[in-house]
Amino acid sequence: MHKLIQALSKTLTSQNIKLVTVESCTGGLVGKTITDVAGSSDWYESGFITYSNQAKQKLVGVGSKLLVTHGAVSEPVAKAMASGASKIFPASVALSITGIAGPGGGCDEKPVGLVYLSVCIGERSKTIKCLFNGGRDKIRISAMREGLSLLIHFLES
Repeated sequence: MHKLIQALSKTLTSQNIKLVTVESCTGGLVGKTITDVAGSSDWYESGFITYSNQAKQKLVGVGSKLLVTHGAVSEPVAKAMASGASKIFPASVALSITGIAGPGGGCDEKPVGLVYLSVCIGERSKTIKCLFNGGRDKIRISAMREGLSLLIHFLES
């Protein structure tokens, strides 16, 4: 994991960009992993843990209509989470993660392990859908790793 954070640090520093995270199913795991590395304060701006729908609305401006229409675990909500954080910190890139870590909460349409990741900077964004296997911890760790990888690839493209 340390190599992934080092690569992210190098990319953000070289582009003079700071990072903001918006986490739901990972509950702050991304922010914790980043801040475990000395020097991350040079490029890590802030982190939001928006576990509830109310937090998504109040902290990063996700619209209630989006939440009702698509549900918290959806591509539009992941994108709105990242976009909202990017508006709060306009000089930063935002990474959002929303999903179902389990063991409960899944259904046929949205099974346990379903995660949406979104990255946004200004008007540019990318959102992906992932389906991870395993228990709660494994799903959360997989979501964190995939989110950090998505972020690096997004910034390097």
